[in-house]
Amino acid sequence: MRLARRLLVSGRVQGVGFRFFTYAAAAFEGLHGWVQNLADGGVEISVEGEAEALERFERRIRQGPPGSRVETVDVTDEGASGHDGGFHIK
Repeated sequence: MRLARRLLVSGRVQGVGFRFFTYAAAAFEGLHGWVQNLADGGVEISVEGEAEALERFERRIRQGPPGSRVETVDVTDEGASGHDGGFHIK
């Protein structure tokens, strides 16, 4: 089953390679979407793919890369578009 989610990640998630970590995790799981830094110091992720892959991806995001400190991850389910455009960093 294909799902789409928006994740808002807060904590020490900028300046620690979080977007590149997210890109690698999404590519490994074959997910599609994007990641970007936010002005408030957080990171926003829009991601789409198979349910099991999204669950594994979200677990990795909650851990974060070395040097990061993930405090919260707010997840919103969205409607899957079905587009396979790869994953990119904004």
